[in-house]
Amino acid sequence: MEKRTPVTPDWTIGIDLGDRRNAMCVLDAGGEVVERCWVSTTSKGIMRFFERRDPCRVVLEVGTHSPWVSRLIASRGHEVVVANPRAVTSIARRSNKTDFADAEQLARLGRVDPKLLAPIQHRGEQAQRDRALLAVRAQLVGARTQLIVQARGLTKAQGQRLPRSTTSGFARKLRTQGLVDLFPGLETLVAIVDELSTRIAAMDRQIETLCHERYPETKLLRQIQGVGPITALAYVLTIEDPHRFAKSRTVGSYVGLRPKKRQSGERDPQLGITKEGDRYLRTLLVQAAHYILGPFASDSDLRRFGERLVARGGKAAKRRAIVAVARKLAVLLHRLWVTGEVYEPLRNAETNVEAA
Repeated sequence: MEKRTPVTPDWTIGIDLGDRRNAMCVLDAGGEVVERCWVSTTSKGIMRFFERRDPCRVVLEVGTHSPWVSRLIASRGHEVVVANPRAVTSIARRSNKTDFADAEQLARLGRVDPKLLAPIQHRGEQAQRDRALLAVRAQLVGARTQLIVQARGLTKAQGQRLPRSTTSGFARKLRTQGLVDLFPGLETLVAIVDELSTRIAAMDRQIETLCHERYPETKLLRQIQGVGPITALAYVLTIEDPHRFAKSRTVGSYVGLRPKKRQSGERDPQLGITKEGDRYLRTLLVQAAHYILGPFASDSDLRRFGERLVARGGKAAKRRAIVAVARKLAVLLHRLWVTGEVYEPLRNAETNVEAA
């Protein structure tokens, strides 16, 4: 069998992205620095730099501007490698850290073997725009929660307590019970919480419409109890192309729900999850797992799986079960998406009964 020799591109360009300008370092086929320059962080500036260059390998690190910059450069026929920050810690630890030194380090790592950079794949432009809707909603929900917490804390300082309520019904309940005048400023807090609830409800309707019109595949994912339009849409927009995963089980690792591994010799300690990948999607999957194991979810294979882990007992058994169910849920969602199957909550239980 003929052994293949890796092909090194004639030119490799490392880019240290900045908010206003980017440090560029160009290496030739022999690894020598042939050019260093600054390029403005604008479409015009980047296009001017690349328009007359032959196809080459371009390496940049994940950042605020990396999605649109990588798409723009790739559209000119260049190979773009977006480095995972976790794989280039050597840059942050350099004693002579400068923008040009960082750009050169990226170029050299990318020139030798792009896999050393654990490259990531940015989502497409439309998916990124739609994902912004979820990000804005998450910010509004967080702001509403903080205001409610502040209102309850200030009320306790007055020697009183506000009644229990859902976040969406907080303002309505306080007004119904005539509690908005307990102390100066509470009425303002309640008004803002009420406005945020109205805006969040409107965004929920917008997300529902988006799922129906642009992402009908979310309907497959919502077959699972505990997975609503927000979780389904976040999953679809994060994965984007389900066929880039050869096996569904790898999705659990992709979203950071796989336990870390630090095995050495006979030592193989049990560690927490990696928490790599998209934090927002991971949070939603964990929330869905909480519901699946909660008091209101119906019986299912996922629920039974989690309950078996809880029954083992031990330190933090419930927390570990939640994470395990979230990981299994991520795998199941991918499987449903790829196959288009009808979800059977107790499929494994029925199979076991038939086998018996």
